Amino acid sequence: MTGTGEALIVDADSHWSEPPDFFTRMAPASVRDRVPRVEVVDGEPMWVFDGHPVSRFGAGAVIGRDGSKEASDKALLHWDFDEVHEAAYNPARRLEVLDECGIDAQVIFPNTIGLGGQDLGMVDDDALCRLVIEMYNDRQAEIQEQSGNRLLGLPIMPAWDVGRCVSEAKRVAGLGARGVNMTSDPQDLGAPDLASAAWDPFWEACTELQLPVHFHIGASVTAMTFFGKYPWPSQAPNTQLALGGTLLFVGNARVVCNLIVSGMFDRHPGLKMVSVESGCGWIPFILEALDYEMAENAPEEFAQLRKPPSEYFKSNLYATYWFENHRNKLPELVDAVGEDNILFETDFPHPTCLYPDPLASVRPKMASLSPEAQRKILGGNAQKLYRL
Repeated sequence: MTGTGEALIVDADSHWSEPPDFFTRMAPASVRDRVPRVEVVDGEPMWVFDGHPVSRFGAGAVIGRDGSKEASDKALLHWDFDEVHEAAYNPARRLEVLDECGIDAQVIFPNTIGLGGQDLGMVDDDALCRLVIEMYNDRQAEIQEQSGNRLLGLPIMPAWDVGRCVSEAKRVAGLGARGVNMTSDPQDLGAPDLASAAWDPFWEACTELQLPVHFHIGASVTAMTFFGKYPWPSQAPNTQLALGGTLLFVGNARVVCNLIVSGMFDRHPGLKMVSVESGCGWIPFILEALDYEMAENAPEEFAQLRKPPSEYFKSNLYATYWFENHRNKLPELVDAVGEDNILFETDFPHPTCLYPDPLASVRPKMASLSPEAQRKILGGNAQKLYRL
């Protein structure tokens, strides 16, 4: 890793753009016609998995091949795949972009196959779904190793089955994984919801294996259904994307609140989780509101928690930060959230990304923070969390 002096610079949220042949080129011949592939369905390019259309295929990026940034509506809905920057899918080019941006390591999430990999569990053949997820995870492990632990593509979990998740967590830990990427609503796939104690074996495994569990915004069928309904239909297409993006950020408040009051952190105090691409500004209010609402409306359940709901964030949770300024009140926000609980992100190559010069974009906003807080947020916290 190149380093910048005291601590690494770590980007805790970026994305791959999966090529249309991502799965077919890895699949055994016996199932090559059943793994996710891109076909035109009713005039739209779609990921088709075992004969079932599961999600729209697209570039999933706004950075063009020449490095320019395109309007979201045009790029996300109309670009052909060969129009996106090669770094969106090519690990070697991604490393070049990291070097250009002064970033040492990067955590990477999926794109049009579901931000939590949820679309890979949407057919009935358990063995086929597991094979596809294992292919994806094996490829991420290969990229991580070849990059010298600079590109950390987080493995996807088979979220329709708790036992499968435990087994896959152990398997990918053996491949060097530094965390796992989980859908926020496994009940969409037929499993218990995450507040159920049925998930305790998975939380125990992730704690023991030092695998922080990540919940990206929009990382479930439920969350993306909300995304599609946030804007009013008469809004212009780009405005609809802006509204969806804005409200998708705070959609993870639903996830954080459910996690906290489930009691899982009392049962697994060493468990670490990350709310990815959701920003920080909403966190103090939501935590204060959660304390108040639980005390007012669920006093018996409130009393069963070992501490007020708001206190679990600093002991068990992380958030990501990239564009917020807060009119020179950033120190107060960081203090409220916790300078040890914030990770830096760029969101490359998505519409809200800081490309082409993320550090130049963020450093003036962070100037009001102490040097130690800046060091932690830009990489120190991630360096510790991901064992870099």
